[in-house]
Formats: sequence, structure tokens, C-alpha cells
Amino acid sequence: MLQQKRFLALDVFRGMTICFMIIVNTSPDGDFTFAPLKHAQWHGFTPTDLVFPSFLFAVGNALSFVMPKWEAASTASVLRKIFKRTLLIFLLGYLMYWFPFVRPDATTGGYAFLPFGKTRVFGVLQRIALVYCFASLMIYFFKFRAAAIITAAILLLYWPVLYFFGDAADPFSLRGNAVLKLDLWLLGPDHLYHGNGVPFDPEGFLSTFPAIANVVAGYWVGKFLQQKGGTYEALTRLMLAGFALLVLAHFWNYSFPFNKKLWTSSFVLHTVGLDCLIIAAIVYVADIQQKTAWTPFFQVFGKNPLFIYLLSELLVILWSVFRLPSGTTVFRWLYDKIFIHLATPYVGAFIQAIAYMLLCWLVGYWMDKKKIYVRV
Repeated sequence: MLQQKRFLALDVFRGMTICFMIIVNTSPDGDFTFAPLKHAQWHGFTPTDLVFPSFLFAVGNALSFVMPKWEAASTASVLRKIFKRTLLIFLLGYLMYWFPFVRPDATTGGYAFLPFGKTRVFGVLQRIALVYCFASLMIYFFKFRAAAIITAAILLLYWPVLYFFGDAADPFSLRGNAVLKLDLWLLGPDHLYHGNGVPFDPEGFLSTFPAIANVVAGYWVGKFLQQKGGTYEALTRLMLAGFALLVLAHFWNYSFPFNKKLWTSSFVLHTVGLDCLIIAAIVYVADIQQKTAWTPFFQVFGKNPLFIYLLSELLVILWSVFRLPSGTTVFRWLYDKIFIHLATPYVGAFIQAIAYMLLCWLVGYWMDKKKIYVRV
């Protein structure tokens, strides 16, 4: 029974993350999106900035349940599983950004094939794949204590690396940071994200290393709850750990500011601290208080997280790339013709994002009823 409860909390936490990830990713008009549902422009923090780190934290939670099984398996078998999953998730992420392999052509008015040379290499799923791989290998070969020391060293070293290898005038700026410089050297500007007005990838290679800490922290929390169970003592210690991390992050923020796009070390401590408090609250409500009437909704997302996330991204890409005869996209047409008229433009954009999330939830609900679970 206790094992079920721990999986319940994990599913709910992961499901909440996917639910909010879909909402913040699918607003039909960025100009009319509530500020908490948008990422910080550069330095700073909004609730939306917590979503992706929370998913990495959930990856670590899940890893804590898998690791005991790996200890009983051969090293070759474990490595095959790690590298196969890493490659598959990375490839899915890369193909997702390339999909549907065409883009509108302004010169002809039709569609033109998007060549490989113009595709984005890194991204959300790619980062998930890489940090899963690094964290899994560290914990499997060095065990948790050594992995925690290595992770702490990464967070500490990331600070001077960004400072000394960025532009001297402002090493943490959009145009002068070391993350951008390395990505330009590795990939060139055409393979980077261009949504910030300049070629810069918020999931760049260098900034992937501190993100390993979110997975390692999630692993520790999952393992801690398995050992201590959902007791008041365990939750108190978990909440104290979360509070301590928030305090450390607050003071580090003065010299190494919160920045999701650079994934600064202070940002890592801040998000891990918040996730510790959130998952402690879920365990308290769902396990200790036995109030679970609200959990099935989020469990639908939590049982097929990667599939539902991929579905949400691919569908909105299709609706945003292909245009109606009027020249507008399907996603924009729905907003202009229906949702914008429901209330204010801000409320209309929010309701459309909620409606889209519920559409994805219905697919997940049907899959859950049919016992279809896609494991990657």
C-alpha cells in the first residue's frame, strides 16, 4: 500500500508539471498572456520558470524507483537501457522541432522544405535526455554521495565559467554569455533558437550541466521518501531542506542572478527548494490526510507524461504552421473567432490554453482507460 502511495505522489507531481507545461506553452497571443504565465525576459523568476525544472525533478524521482532494479542487473544491460533511452528522447526532441519538415514560404505563398541546416539541435526533450543520461551514470557508478559531491562541484564551477568566459562588460547578458559562445562554436547560429531576437538557445549545451542537479535532487527526494515514508518527521525534514535551499538561492541571486535561460546555479537551488516544498505538500494532502479526490485528473498526465507532452507540441505546431485560405493559422483563427470574444483578450488567451490542455487530457484519459502507457 505504501508503495502505491509513493507512486501516487510521483504521478500527481509529474502530472501537475505536464498540465501547467501545456498551458504556458500554448497561449495563442504572447502580447495578451498573463505575466505569471510567461517566462522571465532574462534575469528574474516567474511561476512559469518552475515548470521545466520540476519535470527534471520528477525524472529524478522516477530514477529513485528504477535504480534498485539496475543494481540487480548487469552493467551492460543497464548501459544499454540508459543510452537507448537517451538517444530515443533526444531524437524525438530533435524531430519535434523539425516537424512538419516544411515552413511557410513568403516568396511563393506556399510551403518549402526546411533543410537540416536550419533545424534547432537542442531543446526541451534533448535536455531531458542529456541530464537523465549524466545523472543516471553518476548515480549508478558513483552512488549518491559521490554524485551529490560532483553535482555540487558543477554548480559551484558553473559560476566562474560563465563569469570568466563571458564578455567582461556583462558576462551574464543575452549576447555576451558563455553558453551562447559555446553553442555558436559547436553548432553555428542556424541551429539555435531565434525566439529571443538573436540566435540563443535556452537549452544550450553548457547550461545543461547545472540542470543535472535538478535530477539528482529529485532522485534524493524520491529515495528519501522511500526510506522514511510519508511521516510528519520526513515531511518536516523535506520542508526544512526546501526552505534552506530557498534562503541560499536568495543570497546567491545577488551575485549570480536567477536566470532560467542560462540555468544559473542560484536558479537551480531556488527551483529545487520550491519542488521540495510542493512534493511535500502533495504527500501531506494525498498520503497523510488521505484527500485524493483531486488526484486522478493529474494522474492522467503523470502516467503518460512524455507522450502527452509530445502530442501537445506536435498538434500546436501543425496548427501554427499550416494556414487557412485567409492566411491565418488554425490556432490564431480559434482565438480571433471564438476565445477572444469570451471576455478580455487576456482571459480569452488563458481560456484557450486551458481548453487545449483539456483536449490533451482527454487523449490521456482515453489511453488510461484502455491501459495504454507509452514508455520511452
